[in-house]
Amino acid sequence: MSLGKRTVIPLVDAFGREHTYLRVSVTDRCNFRCVYCMPEEGMSWMPRAEVLSYEEIASIVRVMAKMGVTKIRLTGGEPTMRSDITELISAIHAIDGISDIAMTTNAHTLTKMAPMLAKAGLNRVNISLDTVNPERFGALTRGGDVHRVLAGIEAAREQGITPIRINAVILAGENEDDVFDLVDYFQPHADNTEVRFIEYMPFQVRRYQTVPGRVLRSRLQTRFDLQPVPRSDPSAGPAAYWRIGENGLRVGFISPLSEHFCASCNRLRLMLDGHLRTCLAHEDTPSLRDLVRRGATANQLESAIRAMVMGKPAGHECEIDGEAVFEGVMTAIGG
Repeated sequence: MSLGKRTVIPLVDAFGREHTYLRVSVTDRCNFRCVYCMPEEGMSWMPRAEVLSYEEIASIVRVMAKMGVTKIRLTGGEPTMRSDITELISAIHAIDGISDIAMTTNAHTLTKMAPMLAKAGLNRVNISLDTVNPERFGALTRGGDVHRVLAGIEAAREQGITPIRINAVILAGENEDDVFDLVDYFQPHADNTEVRFIEYMPFQVRRYQTVPGRVLRSRLQTRFDLQPVPRSDPSAGPAAYWRIGENGLRVGFISPLSEHFCASCNRLRLMLDGHLRTCLAHEDTPSLRDLVRRGATANQLESAIRAMVMGKPAGHECEIDGEAVFEGVMTAIGG
């Protein structure tokens, strides 16, 4: 494949999946303590010396861009906990071959940061928002202010950081009924916003029960006319989309447990400590951070990355009602 004057040898695994999308975790810290993500107390943060520096991240992204990676998503923890996050966005924006920079955030600080993020080169945001009910939001996040989050979403919209994707994790018995309020709230912004419902994925232990995507679709269809949206781009991501009526809000369902989409997975995850996680469910690859700090050349990094990706498993074994869980801690992986 040729990109301008560059010849790109795609980053392909043993199952023929071509990888063009890299998620980068920049911190394990967060200003929320969501009930399904973090314990109420007792978190152990990663020492700063073990965390990839921005320069190290940029050097890895630069190598991966030469292998066809075009999309970067910054994750955490909460990436805006890094007050200097715009420096990393600017550095990635300058890398040849990177065409899209996104961020997953809880939007708590977006009212203040949106102008700076847009200026640095951020294209899109995914907002983690499981309910618009103030009391329930406070309980799920252990103290978050939903009004501040909604103001942050509006600030991102005003700065043109769109489309905005609202990611809602639905927990059985906790916020199942909130799917209707979320759709109602964002329906007026259908031109630049979509809502996606995500099945709860258990890490380390299963704290909650998962609501299958098909169940949520059936519930929404009791009130809304959901029209399936054809999947025009096979590399667009894991969500299956429906539209409310002909021109209404796009609603997506990400169902990693009930409707495995591993066969089309095109993403990799660069963890906070430099481990390149090739599958969300498994953490068994060596650290690229150690290679970078030992002075590895770009060619040596490329060889290591290709070997890791070639070893990517076919998929995960976690099911709705099974005993298997995902390995690791979500705040260090970045989702």
